[in-house]
Amino acid sequence: MFEIPVINEKNEKILCERNGKNADMLMDIKVKYLKAGESVSFCEKNDETAVLLVAGEVTFKWNGKEATGSRRDPFDMKPYCLHVSKNTPFTVTAVKDSETVIQRTDNDKEFEPVFYTPENCLYQEFGKGQWDGAGHRVVSTMFDPDNAPYSNMVMGEVFNKPGRWSSYPPHHHPQPEVYYYRFDKPQGFGACFNGDDVYKSVDGSFCTIRGGQDHEQVVAPGYNMYYVWMIRHLDGDPWYKTTRLVSPEHEWLTKS
Repeated sequence: MFEIPVINEKNEKILCERNGKNADMLMDIKVKYLKAGESVSFCEKNDETAVLLVAGEVTFKWNGKEATGSRRDPFDMKPYCLHVSKNTPFTVTAVKDSETVIQRTDNDKEFEPVFYTPENCLYQEFGKGQWDGAGHRVVSTMFDPDNAPYSNMVMGEVFNKPGRWSSYPPHHHPQPEVYYYRFDKPQGFGACFNGDDVYKSVDGSFCTIRGGQDHEQVVAPGYNMYYVWMIRHLDGDPWYKTTRLVSPEHEWLTKS
């Protein structure tokens, strides 16, 4: 499914709700806009929660600790993200007008909060020497099974260079995934391939990807595309890098 969500009266864009829209994604995901000086507080009884700063400047407060993250725009490779377990109160306060993404799902485990910064996020460059550089992109990972085996979620970012492909070769996995897109110019656009459907990805849009669907992305020349990628592990079948399955007809691309 592909959608350009509208901002509601709470200054939010709702992407997924476990008891509502896109429930098959098994996550609650929303984009939350905060005005300078505005605060939001959290403490979930049954869920783990991650709050990612996309743009702006916010202060996170949790367990007597405090940290501030600042990001000029999504293309500033400076992700700041607080990830907490259930029963963990925390507050996010905007120093400047800010955009955040909130990801949440159920998790019985309790773990110590982790604050991710540009210094402790994993950055990887893919595709530079393949397919004449047509798949060259940068991927950052906040948390996945390597550094957060206690989590039921995965969160990362993709920096898609102009005219190039990402999430490539066409691949699929059993676990559901959500992409939230931003472009460096409001008229920027790309193409979102989701199974046999193709959509025009635009600034502020999102895509929900059901398990088993091939999904690959491309952006128009001249425009930079950014997207947050969020995955929900399946019970007894967690996502991992090795669960990325390339369709047989495209396997030759992995050897080129």
